Amino acid sequence: MRAVDAIMAARRADSFAKRSIKGSSKQHALRRAVSMLDLTTLEGKDTEGKVLGLCRKAISPVDVPAGRAPLDPPVAHVAAVCVYPTMVPVAKEALAGSGVNVAAVATGFPSGQYPLDVRLRDCADAIAAGADEIDMVISRGLFLSGRFDEVMREIRETRALCAQPPKGVPAHLKIILETGELETLDNVRHASDLAIEAACTVPGIGAPKDGEVFIKTSTGKVQPAATMPVTLVMLEAIRDHFLATGVRIGMKPAGGIRTAKQAIAYLVMVKETLGDEWLSPHLFRFGASALANDIARQLLRIQGGGYMAGYDVTDA
Repeated sequence: MRAVDAIMAARRADSFAKRSIKGSSKQHALRRAVSMLDLTTLEGKDTEGKVLGLCRKAISPVDVPAGRAPLDPPVAHVAAVCVYPTMVPVAKEALAGSGVNVAAVATGFPSGQYPLDVRLRDCADAIAAGADEIDMVISRGLFLSGRFDEVMREIRETRALCAQPPKGVPAHLKIILETGELETLDNVRHASDLAIEAACTVPGIGAPKDGEVFIKTSTGKVQPAATMPVTLVMLEAIRDHFLATGVRIGMKPAGGIRTAKQAIAYLVMVKETLGDEWLSPHLFRFGASALANDIARQLLRIQGGGYMAGYDVTDA
């Protein structure tokens, strides 16, 4: 297990937020950030209507108010809509032909405290219903108990199921570490390395192609969720694996990223840690639905010269 210098990780992470970004580069970065968004609704009160509204926003993330000139060029659609498995058919139908993927949280989300066979059935059902991506969550209880082989087993079996589902087409896999419960950056690094190794060493499946596997910070149900030091540690695990193997693993910070300014700082961190190849929704995502509206306001301000009120941008 690699030790992490927490003080230096915090200092380096803080430095990314202090870069001076020119206006044209800022607009480019914000447009890129929109294309990397996973819009998410994961509430007990989710309805078909709420999911349909989120899908409309995913296709057209910047809703220009009456009287304002449309953005030129238009802003691209987001990367994915993430829902519970029961809502996958609704989202799949609404997003058909749009280019927006459907992601489903599965495997006992958000706790991971279910028998593995139940979690795998949950995953298989979501893929059969049409999920393009599965966001699984590891058992933090197993990890913190030192039962690392069992954590790796659950990742391998989930990855195998995503790669060769009994019904449906193969799905990409995002492995949620729930870093807010891992307690230390040393544990974050260990969990990142463990998840990457497990996903890349599945018997009969082999190493994933670029972007077929992501590691992800959080479920969004635990605080703290995504932070820049945690994300930096995970990016460094991805970098070291790439340098050793040539396999590109994706990254998804989720939860707590709410402003366009924060999003740009994360993109700077990705560029300086992993390079331009990762500045794509194929390899980097934001799990941050609240971020979409602030980016929309910033883009409209850049074009129109004035800030919009929060209520001028729709949530869905």
